[in-house]
Amino acid sequence: MGTLDIQAIKELLTADRARVTQELAQFSHRNPNPGEPEFQVDFKDVGTEEGDNAAEAAQYSDNLSMEEELEKSLKDIDGALKMIEAGTYGTCKYCKLPIDERRIAARPTSSSCIQCKKTLTQEM
Repeated sequence: MGTLDIQAIKELLTADRARVTQELAQFSHRNPNPGEPEFQVDFKDVGTEEGDNAAEAAQYSDNLSMEEELEKSLKDIDGALKMIEAGTYGTCKYCKLPIDERRIAARPTSSSCIQCKKTLTQEM
């Protein structure tokens, strides 16, 4: 890699991992069941009134959406950290060409170059 400092990127990813894990811990807990999502959203019981039940359901639904997005972020971060350890960070996992450093600077968890990402998203 040219001008990018891999150690600085690793530190950034590690800090992002800690932040995302902390955010998840605010409304979920680690799921002990292998093969299932790593985190499980907590259901907060705030009362027995009809309005309380509606609020509980709405909050739970919001938390499920947040959990899904945060867990995706965590997966991307872990993938990038594994690529750093394997020495493949900055190389597109599809075409095996270097990922543009501007893309990596903008999104350190990128595992594909812009061209492969465009091709992949058009196929979906």
